[in-house]
Amino acid sequence: MLDGKRILLVISGGIAAYKCPDLVRRLRERGASVRCVLSDAAKQFVTPLALGAVSEDKVYDNLFSLTDEHEMGHIQLSREADVLLVAPATANILAKMAHGEANDLATTVLLATDKPVLAAPAMNVRMWEHAATQANIATLRSRGVTMIGPEEGDMACGEYGMGRMTDTLDIVAALEEFFSTGRPLAGKRALVTSGPTYEPIDPVRYIANRSSGKQGHAIATALAALGAETTLVSGPTRLADPAGVKAVHIESAAEMLAACKAALPVDIAVCAAAVCDWRVAEEASEKLKKPPGDAPPPLHLAENPDILATLSQAGGTRPGLVIGFAAETENVVGNAEAKLARKGCDWIVANDVSPETGTFAGDSNTVHLITAGSSEDWPALSKTEVGERLARRIAETLSPETEIV
Repeated sequence: MLDGKRILLVISGGIAAYKCPDLVRRLRERGASVRCVLSDAAKQFVTPLALGAVSEDKVYDNLFSLTDEHEMGHIQLSREADVLLVAPATANILAKMAHGEANDLATTVLLATDKPVLAAPAMNVRMWEHAATQANIATLRSRGVTMIGPEEGDMACGEYGMGRMTDTLDIVAALEEFFSTGRPLAGKRALVTSGPTYEPIDPVRYIANRSSGKQGHAIATALAALGAETTLVSGPTRLADPAGVKAVHIESAAEMLAACKAALPVDIAVCAAAVCDWRVAEEASEKLKKPPGDAPPPLHLAENPDILATLSQAGGTRPGLVIGFAAETENVVGNAEAKLARKGCDWIVANDVSPETGTFAGDSNTVHLITAGSSEDWPALSKTEVGERLARRIAETLSPETEIV
C-alpha cells in the first residue's frame, strides 16, 4: 500500500500520457496523494481538467505563472513530495534530465528536487535503442534515478519492440516495492565524503591529488536510493550532484572536517574522500615569486586534521557505523588492516590505486572490505556497482530483518 505517500507525477509528451488518469486513480486507490505536473507537449494527449478531476488537486503546467509561483513555487513543489514519478518518460525528457536542462516547469521541477526520482520510459523502439538514449539512461541510473521498464510490445506508431511504457498496475507495484523492500535505510541519516581536497599554497597554487570523486558520489547515490537521508561533502570534482542528496561543496581538509561535524549526528559515515595528508602551514597572501638563482621557495608543511579518526572517536555523536577508505599502491590488505586498527573505524574499503590499475579517474574499482578479523575480496566492478554493493551491505548490517533485493 501507499498510504500517506505524496507522489509528484511529471507527465511528458508521449502518446502513453493518455494512461495517466488511470495511473493517478490506481495510485489514489492505494492511499497515495498525487499532484500532477504537465509539460506543454503532454497537454496534446491529456488535459489538466481530466487530471485535476481524478487527482482532486491542482494541476501545474506553467513555469511562469505568477499565481502558481506565489502559491506553490517550483522549488517547494519539487520538495513536498516523497517521490517524483516521470510517466511517460519520453526520450526528450530523459535527455533533458541527463543534461540538466530546465526550460519548462517539468524539467525545472526535476532539476530542483532533492527527492528520489523514478521514470517509466516510453518511446519508439528505434529511439530506445539509440546510443544517445542508452547513454542518457546510464547517466541517470548512475545518479540514482530508478527506471521502471520499458516493456516489449506493440507501439502506437505501428512498430513492435522495446519501448512500450510499463502497464499502470505494474508502475503502481514498482512504487509499492520502492517504498517497502526498496528503502531499508529509510529513517537513517548518512554522511559521505568524496573527491580530493585542495590545500592552498598561495592565491593561485595548491596541493591536491588525482581523486575524481566518482566512487564517493556513487556511494552517496546508492545510500539515498535505499532511503537514507544523505549528505555528501565533496571536494572539487567535475561531477554533478547526485539526485536526492544534500551536497556540501568544500575545498580544503579543514573545511571538509567542519562540514562533517555540522552534519552530525548521523547513523552512517563513509569517508571515501582522498584527503590531503598535509597542508602548507602558512598560505601566502600573494602569489609566490620565483626567487633568484632558480631555487624553489621552501614549503613548510603541517599535518591536516584526520577526518576518519575524528568521526570514529566522536564520543556521543559518533556515527553508528564508520567506514573509511584506504587507497594503497602496495600491500593493500595489510596496510588497510593496520589503518582499521589505527583509526578506530568499523570497516575499511581498500583499493589499489597504482597507476596501472586506472582506478583514479576511471569508472571501475576492485576493492577489499576489511572488518575486525576478516577480509572480503570483491570482484572488479564499476564504481556504481561498488557503491550499490556497499550500500546493501550497510543496510543488511543496520536493518538485518529486512531482505535486500
